[in-house]
Amino acid sequence: MNGKLFLLAGLLLIAAGCGRKTEPAPPLSLPAASVRLQAIESVKRVATEEVVGTVRAKLRSVIEAKVSGKIEQLLVVPGQQVKAGEVLAVIDAREVKARYDQAVALRQQADADLKRLTSLFEQKILSQSEFDNAQAKARVAVAAVTEAETMLSYTKVAAPFAGVITRKHADVGDLATPGKPLLDMEDSTALRLEADVPEAVVGKLKLGDKLPVRISALETNLEGAISEIAPAADSASRTFLVKLDLPGAPGLRAGQFGRVAMPVGETSALRVPATAVVQRGQMEIVFVARDGKARLRLVKSGKRIGGEVELVSGVEAGEKIVVEGAAGLVDGQPLTVKP
Repeated sequence: MNGKLFLLAGLLLIAAGCGRKTEPAPPLSLPAASVRLQAIESVKRVATEEVVGTVRAKLRSVIEAKVSGKIEQLLVVPGQQVKAGEVLAVIDAREVKARYDQAVALRQQADADLKRLTSLFEQKILSQSEFDNAQAKARVAVAAVTEAETMLSYTKVAAPFAGVITRKHADVGDLATPGKPLLDMEDSTALRLEADVPEAVVGKLKLGDKLPVRISALETNLEGAISEIAPAADSASRTFLVKLDLPGAPGLRAGQFGRVAMPVGETSALRVPATAVVQRGQMEIVFVARDGKARLRLVKSGKRIGGEVELVSGVEAGEKIVVEGAAGLVDGQPLTVKP
């Protein structure tokens, strides 16, 4: 009987314990964070469209021989720097040398004949017409020598300007003929970006315009000035070739890939300092100040311009956001605004 009483008492105690209400824990109070605020403003800017292009040398040349003959010497290799007038190749053109020797001999003969006939003309033995004929033959002989000298000079192929050899099309022993490329060279000190621009954009461009250029291989952006705009579109792509002169920059080389921002109109966008946008995982957030507390907002960012970033969605113009001290905030945290 006593055992049953003890069991009943225990059950009553358990039931009484289960019926007792648990008091909720007091909410945690967040410390006030010292921040700096800034009102979101709508800023007008020029809307741009990126167009791809290629860096090329402003001055390029395909070196060819002006006379036919076998290549006797090829004095340069790709990558070699050359000076203006430096001999690049020598052509073995023996027939040109033979014509030169023949022209020199004829000139010497014409000079001797003219000297002899001049003496006869002064003695009134030779007629005026015969003397004039001798003078004409002497002038023809001199012109023939000049022509032969010019042709002989073409056997030495010289660099038209200072630059670098970029490609070799022939080698020693090959036959050189007019119109057949021997070498390619370019001036690597003056470069430009060449881009095919859509017809909807090219109408907003003019010579001298300065546009931002981004070269993939460089860490810094450049500013290019438009130097040429093709007057007619390419019939296949319906684009216009636009060339922009580039300033010198370390690491800038012909053949590199680049992008140029072309103006397409004017647009307005909400712009804030980049420090206001906090990256947490895949989310971009900002904190809006409301009733003295930080309120978390998910946003979507757009273009970055200098130290500012455009916000496409998530906030409205006029709202005040945290621009300094946002990284350590949590939603609902009290704020102390710095002056």
